[in-house]
Amino acid sequence: MSLNPPLRDWRGRRAWLIGASSGIGRATAEALHARGAQVIVSARRGDLLEAFAAAHPGSVALPLDTADAAQVQAAAAQVLAGGAPDLVCYCAGYYRDMRATDFDLSVMRRHEQVNYDGALQVLGAVLPGMLAAARAGRPGHVSLVSSVAGFRGLPKSLAYGPTKAALIHLAEALYLDLHDLGLGVSVINPGFVATRLTAGNDFSMPALITPDAAAAAILRGWERGQFDIHFPKRFTRWLKLLRVLPYPWYFPAVRRFTGL
Repeated sequence: MSLNPPLRDWRGRRAWLIGASSGIGRATAEALHARGAQVIVSARRGDLLEAFAAAHPGSVALPLDTADAAQVQAAAAQVLAGGAPDLVCYCAGYYRDMRATDFDLSVMRRHEQVNYDGALQVLGAVLPGMLAAARAGRPGHVSLVSSVAGFRGLPKSLAYGPTKAALIHLAEALYLDLHDLGLGVSVINPGFVATRLTAGNDFSMPALITPDAAAAAILRGWERGQFDIHFPKRFTRWLKLLRVLPYPWYFPAVRRFTGL
């Protein structure tokens, strides 16, 4: 069922991706550029963004640190100066596995700062312009990259999982508030993707896919007007099933499957 206006023809559209220097963000930016979009890529690593812009004519490198409110406001103003973007996708992410027996408050707060607070900074800077455009008949789309780790509590996901759960909740509330104005909202929940963030995992990652495969699934979801874009289905459908289990069944099931 289509919950958003489908995004099929990217020619002439402008897309701003935050967290696009590597991994899923970069692959998605490449896929959008290949389909004719003007892509604006942001992240902290300006050198990687400039390399992307050089390899993808017409794209724009816009370095920023989402923890710096002034930088985010300045970047959003630059993007909005060319008109409200057709797509804003928050891909920035930070991940370190953690269990409560090794609780580190600074690491917990770093996850919150990058994964959730950064999204709020971007939304606060860009939403007024996108709302004005929507009311003028030019609605755009907001997409947040969360994770299946946000579905329910998981071992080693003490710091990461709660921030991704917050993004899912945020996307749901945004959808309810913005849908009637014509603005699209989607949440992206990948399983395991081979990126710099997952490279440090010391366990076997089931149904591991490449960033290019993730980008293809994301564009397919936007094309179909989906709200919940999750992949790969052979893995994420099982995790969705776990969401409905009562706790007396859920906790033993997770311990059995993870061995933790």
